[in-house]
Amino acid sequence: MATDVVPRRGVPADRAQLVQWMQEYGVYLGVTVLLLFNVAFTDHFLSTENFRTQAVQVAPVLIVALGMALVIGTEGVDLSVGSVMALSTSLLSLYLGYGPLAALLVALVGGAAVGLANGALVAFVGVQPIVATLALMVGVRGLALVLLPQLEDVHDPTMATLGSGDLVGIPYVVLIAVALALLVAFAVRRTTFGRQLLAVGDSRPAAQLAGLPVRRVLIVVYVCSGVLAAVAGFLATARLSASDPTSLGNLMELSAITAVVVGGTSLSGGRVRIGGTVAGAALIQLLNATLIKHNLSPSWTQIAQAAVIVVAVYAARERGRR
Repeated sequence: MATDVVPRRGVPADRAQLVQWMQEYGVYLGVTVLLLFNVAFTDHFLSTENFRTQAVQVAPVLIVALGMALVIGTEGVDLSVGSVMALSTSLLSLYLGYGPLAALLVALVGGAAVGLANGALVAFVGVQPIVATLALMVGVRGLALVLLPQLEDVHDPTMATLGSGDLVGIPYVVLIAVALALLVAFAVRRTTFGRQLLAVGDSRPAAQLAGLPVRRVLIVVYVCSGVLAAVAGFLATARLSASDPTSLGNLMELSAITAVVVGGTSLSGGRVRIGGTVAGAALIQLLNATLIKHNLSPSWTQIAQAAVIVVAVYAARERGRR
């Protein structure tokens, strides 16, 4: 539904409209531009194998970004998601002997425990989210390395099928990512919890005065983030056929935050755009792939992501001032 744009004093109406348009649809424009660029200048980009590879690589980023979107929707942030992925792969390697399902359950419990700790620090102790999750980021990565000090190969038929198998040509990891995106979108848009989440992000004091369970919402949000990060770690391990807590999940928090912010979820809370988050994750993956395919250093990927974040935050800042 179209909304009227009321420019703030001193800002031309056309500029205000442009900023709002970029905030709402800029991520889709970015994905379209990158697709057209690669179609024109990247060899074999339109091959089925390339699209399959891109989809498989973006799946863990998307899953982590879904949890990050929930956290940012409450005006928080979760810097521990990459470390939770590392913990997940360590627990997977340790408990895989009991079967893949048991290993998955242990990994999910580990992710939920980290999320519970984050949520408790934020909701009950009153620690700022960036500080609480930074502490867990460091501590959980250390725990993952204590549990599994070095890379270890994963030999399990079920894990191999999960990592490389497909259903009617669509990889299992992609199907899982899509299913989780639909589930999170439904929770945000169609459930009481989703409305409570947005109310808490919009104004925590007002939500408390209205009698909403603010602490419970915060706990659930951080637990969801931890569980989704654990799922991403599990799927990444299945795809790589190896557990490597040293490198798995490194800078994942950067990619997830970028996908969420570029997708239109405001850092000031009160808004969660799951469709935009999906497009944001696709944008980051396409950007990375484009730079790699054109023989640019991986360092340029980080620089490009930083530039994208600055632009997205600027657009959100301008929108918030109107």
